[in-house]
Amino acid sequence: MAKTIAVANQKGGVGKTTTAVNLSSVIASEGIRVLLVDADPQGNATSGVGIPRGSFRKNLYHSIVLAEPVKGVILTTEISALHIAPANKELTGAEVELVDMERREFRLREALESVDGDYEYIIIDCPPSLGLLTLNALTAAKSLLVPIQAEYYALEGVTELFDTLARIRRLHNPTLTIEGLLLTMYDERTNLSSAVASDLRDFYGQQVFQTVIPRNVRLAEAPSYGKPIILYDKHSKGSEAYIDLAREILAHDAKAVGPGVGRTAVG
Repeated sequence: MAKTIAVANQKGGVGKTTTAVNLSSVIASEGIRVLLVDADPQGNATSGVGIPRGSFRKNLYHSIVLAEPVKGVILTTEISALHIAPANKELTGAEVELVDMERREFRLREALESVDGDYEYIIIDCPPSLGLLTLNALTAAKSLLVPIQAEYYALEGVTELFDTLARIRRLHNPTLTIEGLLLTMYDERTNLSSAVASDLRDFYGQQVFQTVIPRNVRLAEAPSYGKPIILYDKHSKGSEAYIDLAREILAHDAKAVGPGVGRTAVG
């Protein structure tokens, strides 16, 4: 059974897609089977793993709105263990069309059930909102990973997201947990980044990942080449940070499962 992680924050520009793409890619580069689900109509996770816009006929819309099997939507990527359920602007219509559907909050969960045994991780890239697509992702997920930009305004949305999390636990997904809060766009040269990191750790403690994602030119360049950072520049600081994040998550999961989990070391 796959571990499903939703990467979500209603604030835009905090590194959700960058995290979903690169975390998925690093884990898959170790031969661990990963499905990346692009639940954002912008389709940036899709292009970020090298799937050109307009090169595919079906996308996640066909699975969650038209109830077509998700296996017919999934595409392969340059990393053999990484597959993607792609998205494009067609998915925008889902927010409207899902409103009147039965079990509208469970459409993604039900779509993914048929492939749950095919992967060890399913990572969902959410849109920058708390609409029905994000609600579907959080209902389908086992845990929530929250990227947070290292600036004070970014902290304000965390409380709202946690309120939403509490409602989803109560109404739709009582076992949903926090995977962790991830500091992104961290600039070690500024007092602001260190102050935000300190405040976040003081308030949320162990829920904050030890790994921080730095501001990094190579990390910013990679999407324009349709490559995850581990393929674009494996030795960049951005790549090293996502390798560390993958290590942190895999080590935590191995500890939770117990000895003999059989994970390979990332890096």
